[in-house]
Amino acid sequence: MRSSFPRAGSRELGTAEETQAFGEELGHALEAGDVVILDGPLGAGKTTFTQGIARGLQVKGRVTSPTFVIAREHRSTVGGPALIHVDAYRLLGEGSSGDPLGELDALDLDTELSDAVVVAEWGGGLVEQIADAYLVIRIDRETAVLRDPDSEARIFTWELVRA
Repeated sequence: MRSSFPRAGSRELGTAEETQAFGEELGHALEAGDVVILDGPLGAGKTTFTQGIARGLQVKGRVTSPTFVIAREHRSTVGGPALIHVDAYRLLGEGSSGDPLGELDALDLDTELSDAVVVAEWGGGLVEQIADAYLVIRIDRETAVLRDPDSEARIFTWELVRA
């Protein structure tokens, strides 16, 4: 990850557009081999954030939740790294072999993980096995609602973790 993006921090984002803009900012800073874990409840904005990352990376294809396909690969339009968007919950969930690396490898992706940016929704337990360093982003949608029940804001907190 380029040094232009802070290694740790927190932001409150009030709309889906702000969430995508923040994702785009991160996408501009990501490099091949970078791994991002997105942690948050259903409906927190993980896929919306990943759509912004995709814009920043300038990759092809519509970014949607990988829930049913487990992983989607989006190729670069500018010669940069591909985006591999993974639903680690399904990869690690019921019916899995207990070998997340084997399961990810079995997806037969066209791009080596070291040549791509991997964004894993629900990625705890997987990413630690595929990267020496990764960015953990936690999305909190409850705190803002406790302050204001009409709020749609999410609080994004992130930290670069070195294994």
